[in-house]
Amino acid sequence: MSNINMENIKLIIVGGVAGGATAAARARRLNEFAEIILFERGDYISFANCGLPYYIGETIRDRDRLMVTTPEALKKRYRIDVRTGAEVLAIDRESKQVQVRNRANGSLYFQDYDVLILSPGAEPIRPQVKGIDSERIFSLRNIPDTDRIKGFLDSEQPQSAVVVGGGYIGLEMVENLAARGVHVTVVEMADQVMAPLDFEMAAVVRTHLVDNGVSLYLENSVTGFSTINEQIVVQTENGNELACDMVLLSVGVRPENGLARDAGLAIGERGGILTDAAMRTSDPHIFAVGDAVEVKDFVAGRPAMIPLAGPANKQGRIAADNAMGRKSLFRGTLGTAIVKLFNLTVASAGLNEK
Repeated sequence: MSNINMENIKLIIVGGVAGGATAAARARRLNEFAEIILFERGDYISFANCGLPYYIGETIRDRDRLMVTTPEALKKRYRIDVRTGAEVLAIDRESKQVQVRNRANGSLYFQDYDVLILSPGAEPIRPQVKGIDSERIFSLRNIPDTDRIKGFLDSEQPQSAVVVGGGYIGLEMVENLAARGVHVTVVEMADQVMAPLDFEMAAVVRTHLVDNGVSLYLENSVTGFSTINEQIVVQTENGNELACDMVLLSVGVRPENGLARDAGLAIGERGGILTDAAMRTSDPHIFAVGDAVEVKDFVAGRPAMIPLAGPANKQGRIAADNAMGRKSLFRGTLGTAIVKLFNLTVASAGLNEK
């Protein structure tokens, strides 16, 4: 990248939220002359992911409080060309261009770059089982998902829900659905909730959930869904048939690596985009950050996928530093996380016994 004139550098960022929006703001602070374009296929470039369950549960009542910044604010404060509803379809590494589709009218165009930062994030896993496309089955990733879930709760006033998956987001939704008067059942394939915890700690969480009226089906996976009398029936491998008014899928996420893979960038065994400590991919002009990136576990020193906002923010700043010619290194992550469940606070950092 030594042949790039930093005063006239053109930086393209694909994807907003924690990694991309942070990279855009950091790049502008480092270089007042750079041309910075941020493409976001949705309408929201930066929002509080961790607050989404609490807006659904009405602990957060003002929807605007979920927005960290808006496209208009980012444009005005940082002079960044923010293009929402713009989906990057392909990267031409040889000509250093991206192909973009305007989702409003379907038109296609090409945009050239000097440096590219990828922040595509991760997508919720949806098991390929019978009945998965029911309108009563939800996933929670972004603002539109949040609006759909809250709209369903407000209009349909469901009495019961099944949460598939006992991870952080799933259990946060358990608490917030319960706050809306919904009886919640959790179906989890493992023998414990909250996989990052050691078993004896997870046992405390399990007891607390049951004490607060939550039903648990552990060591049980979902095999299909059916609809009977306007209710959805969750079928499990252990033969259970759980009738409810709505289902929330929270069985994990997978990195959105399609754009990088199609461009021939190196992908790790776990599906994450491979980068060095500068967040540079196998192409010296392309960086990658956030949930789509394979990171180094700080304790074990081995590759890991840790889809959390904290590391994504740090990676966004580090990628912007290096893109603008300032050396900065990401040394790994502990995967520290914390969650509130009713009257219990649960946190983990580093490796567990497993």
